[in-house]
Formats: sequence, structure tokens, C-alpha cells
Amino acid sequence: MSNYIYYIFNKPYNVLSQFTKEVPTHVTLKDYLDLPLDIYPIGRLDKDSEGLLLLTNDNELKTKLLKPEKKSPKTYWAQVDGDITPAALEQLRRGVIIKLKRGPYETQPCHVDKIIPHNIEERDPPVRKRASIPTSWIEITIEEGKNRQIRKMCAKVGFPCLRLIRTRIATLKFEDVRRGQHRALTPHEIEILKS
Repeated sequence: MSNYIYYIFNKPYNVLSQFTKEVPTHVTLKDYLDLPLDIYPIGRLDKDSEGLLLLTNDNELKTKLLKPEKKSPKTYWAQVDGDITPAALEQLRRGVIIKLKRGPYETQPCHVDKIIPHNIEERDPPVRKRASIPTSWIEITIEEGKNRQIRKMCAKVGFPCLRLIRTRIATLKFEDVRRGQHRALTPHEIEILKS
């Protein structure tokens, strides 16, 4: 029997995806979770992004899920500034050129649709509202994970991202875990992730 531990955590806005505080004012995973020292997140979410984080001490699984050739799909809900158009959605599906530190990068084709999100908690603090400009939501699934990729993609097609929530990693969802809460994965979920 292994001593591996697997959790999912619904990361709130303004929380760093790490356990150490670089400055005393940082809010980190340690403020929400009391876990053994060898537990780490698989992949990260930016401080201003929310949603599903997978935490484990299973380094083999971590390596497997983060390998570029593994192509583990990740699904996000993004609230964007403006009523996103069919043309912008099609651009995102085909791939767009974004700027990375090492230069221009063309994103891979992805799945994206306009959605009406359900069971979504208000962000704290709330996203700014402007009476003259509506917002809309998209669901986007990518198999890569460049720095701030979805935010850059949305900005590139003219609809800046106001809020970003990761809702799924591979087949793993977090619909039963409220913001700031966590739970252990079931044996079935672990088996699916490993396969």
C-alpha cells in the first residue's frame, strides 16, 4: 500500500499556489490547508485565477501530468469584457499568436464555447462592473499551459479576461468542493488520473 495522498482544492482569488510566504502579507495554500510537508500542487494557478488545484506527494503522477507530450486537458471558465463574438470564438479555436518571454507563440487549436455558467460563487472582491459594457463567459479546454495563456488569448481576440476559473483537470472536476475547501480524491478518481 502506498503512502501517497491526493487532494483537490478550490483555490480562491488572491491566493498563491504555494505553501511558503515570500512576504508576510502573501496569502498561500498554508492559510487554507494543513497538509504534510511533502504535498505540492500539480501545476499552478496564478494569484488572480481561481478553481481546481490538484495536490499530491506522488511525484510520478506529477511528472506524468506535466509532461508536454502527455497533453492533459484542462478546462476553464473565463469571464470576458464584452459580448464575445462568433468570430472571436473561431479565432480562439484555431489558435492565436501570443507573446511569451521567449517571443511569439502560436497556441494550439482548442475547444471553446460561449456558456452561461451555473453554480458559480461571486468572487471576493467582485469583478468590476461597467453599465455600458456587458460581460460574457466562455468555456475553454487547452492541452498546453503557457504562462497566463488564456488571459493572453482572450486579450488577443479583443475580449480581455476579467475572471478565470479552472473547472477540470483531465476528468477531475470540483463541483462538490466550495471555494477555499478541499477533499481527498476517491480511489476511482485516482485510478482514472493514473490511467
